[in-house]
Amino acid sequence: MVTAGNEEIDKSYKRKFEEINGKLQVIEESVAKILKNNEDEKKLRETSRKLNNQKELNSEKRFVLKHVFKNVAALEIGVPCFTQVVEKFNVKWNMLIARNEKHLGFVLFCEPIAPTRIEFAVEMKAKFRMMSDICNLTKITKHCFEKKGRLGFYDFLDWENVEYYLMDNNLAVEVEVEILKVTGFGKEKQRLFGESQKEFSDLILYLALQSALLNYLFCEEYNVPENAEIELTEIEANDFHNFLELIHGGSSIDDDTVTGLLDLADMLEAPTAIRRCEEFLLNDSQKSIVQKLQLALRCHLENLKSKCLSEISEKSDIEAIMAANIPEMDLSTSQALLQKNIANIE
Repeated sequence: MVTAGNEEIDKSYKRKFEEINGKLQVIEESVAKILKNNEDEKKLRETSRKLNNQKELNSEKRFVLKHVFKNVAALEIGVPCFTQVVEKFNVKWNMLIARNEKHLGFVLFCEPIAPTRIEFAVEMKAKFRMMSDICNLTKITKHCFEKKGRLGFYDFLDWENVEYYLMDNNLAVEVEVEILKVTGFGKEKQRLFGESQKEFSDLILYLALQSALLNYLFCEEYNVPENAEIELTEIEANDFHNFLELIHGGSSIDDDTVTGLLDLADMLEAPTAIRRCEEFLLNDSQKSIVQKLQLALRCHLENLKSKCLSEISEKSDIEAIMAANIPEMDLSTSQALLQKNIANIE
C-alpha cells in the first residue's frame, strides 16, 4: 500500500514536472521570437534612419537666440533695445524689444552675411517666447525674407502685463528659429564638380572608393551604363557639394556645415569624411556639449562620445542633456550620466 502510494506520488510529480517543462519551452520559444523580432526591428530602424537621414537634417537647421533685457520697466515709448548680432547659417541675426503706447513689441531681424547672387531668400519659422518664474508667453509665426527683413510682433505683450514677466526688473526672451529653405547665398564653392570638370576627375570611381554605399550602388550590385544617372533623393545639394569638397581635401567643415556633412557621410558609409568631421568636433567646434553628444550617439563616434562624457562636471550639464531627450541615447551613456549625477550629489 505504501509502495503503491509512493508510485502515485512519483507519477504525479512527473506529470507536473513535464507540464512545467513544457511551459518553460513555450516561454523560451516566445522569448527567442521576441528577441529575433526586436533585432529585426532594430535593423529595420537603422536602415530606415540611413535611407531617410536627410529628412532629419531639417531639424538640425535650427537654433535659439536668448537674451536678458535689463531695467525693462523703465523703457521709454519709441526707444528700441537691440541685442548683439550673431551669425548663423551665413545670416546675421539679432532681436529687438520696443515699447509703444499699449504694448511691448518683440522682433527678429535677419540679413545675409555675403550673398553670392542678387536673389536672396530665407523661409523660416520662428517661435517667440517671454518667460519668468510665473508666466510664459509664446507666439509662433512663419515668413519668407527676401534680402534683409524683420519678423515678429509689435503687440507681443500688453504693457500693463509686463510686470508679471520681470525678474528683478529684467526680462528673459528667446527666439527659436527653424530654417525651412534658403536660396541665393552660402559659402563660395571651393571646387566645381559639374560637366565642365569631367576631364579632371572621375567622380563615379572616386565616390565608390570613398563610400561603401556608393561602391555597392555603382560597382557591386548595379550594372550602370556609362551615361546613366543615379538619382540620390532626399539629399540637399549644398550638403553633397560640401561632401565632395571634403573628400577632395577641401576645408568645407565648420559649425554650420558639420551636421549635414556628418549625417550624409554616415548615410553613405564614408569613413574618411566621418573621421574628419569627428576631428573637427573634437578640436575646433563651438557646438554645445548636448549637440556634440547627440551627433556622437547618432553616428557612433566613440572618441567624441568619450570626450563629451569626460567634460561633464556640473549637474546643469546632465540636466541639459536629459532635457534634450536625445532619441539615440544608449544604455552605456545613460549609466555614465547616472554615475556622474550620483557623484555630484555626494
